Parts: sequence; structure tokens; C-alpha cells
Amino acid sequence: MGMERILKYYYTNNAAKLHDMVDKILSKFGGLSDKDMDDFYSLANEVFVDAMKRYRDGLSFDVFLYSCLQNRVKAEMTKRNREKRRADRMSIPIDMPFGDDEEVTLGDMIADSSDVEQEVLEREEGINGANRKIETYLGRLSKRQRKIVKLLMASYGAKEIRNILHITQKEYADAMLGIRSYENISILF
Repeated sequence: MGMERILKYYYTNNAAKLHDMVDKILSKFGGLSDKDMDDFYSLANEVFVDAMKRYRDGLSFDVFLYSCLQNRVKAEMTKRNREKRRADRMSIPIDMPFGDDEEVTLGDMIADSSDVEQEVLEREEGINGANRKIETYLGRLSKRQRKIVKLLMASYGAKEIRNILHITQKEYADAMLGIRSYENISILF
């Protein structure tokens, strides 16, 4: 397979094939945000360029690229985990004794005029209520509509969403009607 064909193969539909490879590798790891995924997609682009330079006929390019991606993702995850552990070692607990008096803690030394417990409870009630509304709203949507909402929240445009989900403009418009219908949106108010 020539280099131009390889490029076209991996970068058709906004690098869908490359993203699929990255998704497969990252499925073994948990707790990744959309920002993390974007970081790994950018990393995959760098790995792809490097793999194109280093590739020699013999081994399948798919296998070669997958191996390169897997090694780089593992290295990046190891680096991120090390950084987290380093940050944990540098943190100081708020209930740590402070000064010469072993009975006074760092938390006792921080001036505070609010009731933290009350604020947390109030926020939790507000958040839980909002979460229930959002869950009810999303529960009313079809699987395709939920995917569209997720992609909209990740700042994808209509054309990109249609390409990612492989749907027509009419299918997208029909899904958006359901997403924006008063019957569904009124739950959020």
C-alpha cells in the first residue's frame, strides 16, 4: 500500500480509522475524559507521522502502527500516573498538626465564616435535582439522539456529527427535532 493510500485510509472521515485504533487501545484504561481522549488523538497523529517515516515493507502497516500506538499510549499513561503520584506526595492534609502545638491543625488555622457542611448539602441537593432532570431528559432520547447530544457537548459541528455517525442530513435534522422538542426540553426547566 502506497503512502498516499495509507494517508487516505487513516484520515478519511476526520481520521476515523486512526481514532478507532486509539479507542481500542484506550478501552483497557478507565477514567478518561473527553479532553484526555483529544490529547491521545493528537498523540496518535504524532505517532502516525513517525510510523510513516519508519515503516519498511514486510510487516503490515496496520500492525506496525498499532504496535507504535500501543507503546506510546502505555508510555503516556505511565507518565501521567507518575505525575499524579508525585502530586499526591506533595499535598498536605488539612487535619495535619500545625506549629508547636500538636492539637492545632492546619484546618483550624484557616479563617472561615461559612458552614461548609451546609454549603455542600445545598450544592448536592441542587446538583442531584439537576442530574435527575438530565437523566430523565436523556432517557427519553433515542440512542442516536444521545450520541448526537454527546457530540454537540464536545463541540462538534453538524457536518462532523453526520460524518462520525454516518447519517444523512435528514436523519440528523429528524434527530435534532426530537432533541429540541418542547416535550423533551420542558423536563429540564
